[in-house]
Amino acid sequence: MDTNYLSGLVVLPWWGYVVVTLVLTHITIACITIFLHRHQAHRALDLHPIPSHFFRFWLWLTSGMVTKEWAAVHRKHHAWCEKSDPHNPKKRDPHSPVVYGLRKVFWEGSELYREEAKNPETLERYGQGTPDDWIERNLYTRYSAKGVALMLIIDVVLFGPIGITMWAVQMLWTPVMAAGIINGIGHYWGYRNFSPDDQSTNILPWGIIIGGEELHNNHHAYPTSAKLSSKWYEFDIGWMYIRILEMFGWAKVKKVPPKLIIDKSKTVCDKQTLDAVCTLRFLVLKKLDIAMNSAWGHHSAEALKKELPIIWEDKKANAQELIVRLEDWCHRAENGKIPSLQEFARWLRQCTLKSA
Repeated sequence: MDTNYLSGLVVLPWWGYVVVTLVLTHITIACITIFLHRHQAHRALDLHPIPSHFFRFWLWLTSGMVTKEWAAVHRKHHAWCEKSDPHNPKKRDPHSPVVYGLRKVFWEGSELYREEAKNPETLERYGQGTPDDWIERNLYTRYSAKGVALMLIIDVVLFGPIGITMWAVQMLWTPVMAAGIINGIGHYWGYRNFSPDDQSTNILPWGIIIGGEELHNNHHAYPTSAKLSSKWYEFDIGWMYIRILEMFGWAKVKKVPPKLIIDKSKTVCDKQTLDAVCTLRFLVLKKLDIAMNSAWGHHSAEALKKELPIIWEDKKANAQELIVRLEDWCHRAENGKIPSLQEFARWLRQCTLKSA
């Protein structure tokens, strides 16, 4: 029986369809992390119109997501990370496993996104600065569902009936990987380089499958950074793509994570120490958490732990007052006779930032 009429314009071996599907889904993930997340939501980099318009067009074809809605929902996630106002249900993290539970966020992450995207208050407050040109208003936003329908037709024409399966994988990839895994597991399981005021984690040190978004704890520590990797062994493929775009003059990075320098000649806290501690406060808190593992049960140590962030959160004190208080904190930590806190105090005094 002749089945050639079932074939599309492109005929591949079975593994070829798998490879093409993975490549297409990876392009979508790259568009999300570079354009929607790092460029639009956080303004961590500027993009040339050529890649910017490609990203917008590709996302219209493969996701149906509206840039303003995505950026607004994500910005609200950071503003209300893992928190909710019991008196106002509209004031809460739109997709937190702490608020909704891991199962709901993992399996219904897209539904939570769509529900929040319908909130005009969210769009008005958090959706500023996103594209508002003719093509955005009259095509990408107005006919957001038409793009994925066009993608289905393209897949079937190119690959035949198997194109329906390829299209289905494309449509499911983003909800499962981005909405489910990052918003769910990325706030539930993994390792932490930093201790921001949330439960964000790095799922894996190799950010490849989800474009670098696996390094979620790093992102929550420095949300405006275009680079998500922090340790030498971490790899952020989205950052690699951004660097390639820079080589062509198609991207300009605005911010990356600050670098810590340990100056062993420093024996007292100074302005450099204060600047480093304030800028790298989530790294400082992580180091303090590690030191506290050996000080468990010491009430004086618990008091010191609670007191340290109060110092840099004091908006009324001037720099000199904060330096004095920081030095006093280190002095009391050293006199507490807890070796891990003594070592931490010495480390804290030696902190400084790498010059730009």
